[in-house]
Amino acid sequence: MDAIFQNLTIGLQTAMLPINILWVFIGGLLGTVIGMLPGLGPATGVAILIPITYGMNPATALITMCAVYYGAMFGGSRASIMINTPGDSSAIVSCFDGYPMTKNGQAGPALAISAIASFIGGTIGMVFLVFLTQPVASVALKFGPAEMFSLMIFALTATVTLSEGSLLKGFISMGIGFMLATIGIDGQSGVIRYTFGIEDLQDGIDFLVVMIGLYAVAEVFKNYRDINTEYKVDAKTIGKVWVSWADFKKCLMPMLRSSPLGFVVGVLPGMGGTIATFMSYAMEKSLSKHPEKFGKGAIEGLAAPEAANNACSCGAMVPLLTLGIPGSGTTAVMLGALMMLGVRPGPILFQQHPEIAWGVIASMIAGNIILLIINLPLAIPLVQLLRIPQRIMLPLILGMGYMGTYFLNYSSFDFILVSLFALGGYLLMKLDIPLPPLVLALILGGMTEQAFRNAMVIANSNLLFFLEKPISLTLLVLACFSIVYSLRKRRKITEIHP
Repeated sequence: MDAIFQNLTIGLQTAMLPINILWVFIGGLLGTVIGMLPGLGPATGVAILIPITYGMNPATALITMCAVYYGAMFGGSRASIMINTPGDSSAIVSCFDGYPMTKNGQAGPALAISAIASFIGGTIGMVFLVFLTQPVASVALKFGPAEMFSLMIFALTATVTLSEGSLLKGFISMGIGFMLATIGIDGQSGVIRYTFGIEDLQDGIDFLVVMIGLYAVAEVFKNYRDINTEYKVDAKTIGKVWVSWADFKKCLMPMLRSSPLGFVVGVLPGMGGTIATFMSYAMEKSLSKHPEKFGKGAIEGLAAPEAANNACSCGAMVPLLTLGIPGSGTTAVMLGALMMLGVRPGPILFQQHPEIAWGVIASMIAGNIILLIINLPLAIPLVQLLRIPQRIMLPLILGMGYMGTYFLNYSSFDFILVSLFALGGYLLMKLDIPLPPLVLALILGGMTEQAFRNAMVIANSNLLFFLEKPISLTLLVLACFSIVYSLRKRRKITEIHP
């Protein structure tokens, strides 16, 4: 316990530097704006804004990306409440009661309770994060090549099986990611693989080129058909952005119940905010004395998923920081960016660079307070941004995406790659093939291959070696269980809806 508080003190010294506080504010504000714009979301926001981290030290870069991440979590519900159009998939549940509250003339209280619930959920998530990261990192230090390989297989399998849509499509997405990860010079043998004679591919494909193409530019292609869309938002109808004491008491227990649930869901690889919000909404509806009010403007029906969503973003940081395994699509983008900056999250990070690991954790505490300040007094001006026409917003996003791509390596070849990945991402979206398994496989592909090879060298090519290690065996069993569970779940859905 003393060690945790000592480390947290080290982190606060890093987080409270004026430059880091400034970037928490800027990142949180930009994340809030991007999170509330329909069709975007935290993963796209981090991908677009990665270029602003160039030249920063690793701690400041990670702090900025985290601020964008949970800023987008705060802002995601704005469009859901005002125009019934979620900023991203995790804000879908906020439409259920948020928009009916707006139609009932309660837009102000809806915006207020979403900000307050986000703050409470983030704060509770932070408490769990502070006390869990060190124990998890200590256990992870005992992982050898076999355990790391099995952990990555479990993370990949969980991401595939928990993705929406067909299980087969999830594995296709993962396969594409693995194929992309093999391009370039093999670090162990020095053999050039799958470059097709193109010298620019010998160093492999830059993670961030893929991220910007799949998320930022592909989203522009996806939303191009709605380029003339304009959203009507009347600030005069919002009223006072505050919530009464009676409504707050009504929401308090739902927020306190949903926050731990959201955190636990966030820790599990592949689950994410969408599942957390649906689970919290279903739980509160089942516990409510008046479930018939849900979907018609029940304020607790908005507070619960908002708290779960922000606690989930804290939970997703646990596997990222302690194991180097992304817990969500957004943390996968962050992991790729950090690796480009020369930082490898994982248990060693807490030993070699505690100021980075704990600085990020401490910055999230300050960021939560800053975002509450941003989202309450500035709620009405921020909502006005929804009035920006798509024909203006989409070209801006496209320009930022290509500009960021060029600044990565100052290579014109990256323009070709980002365009190809944007077209590929758009095609995958049209075919309902999920992107997170591809992204995770691309990032973890090289590490998974390396862990497998190292394990085979130690075990003299004996595959049973993975079953002889208790932790490795447990993780492989969990991976198999996730596949079986997913197949049974999909079979039941098919039987109900043939």
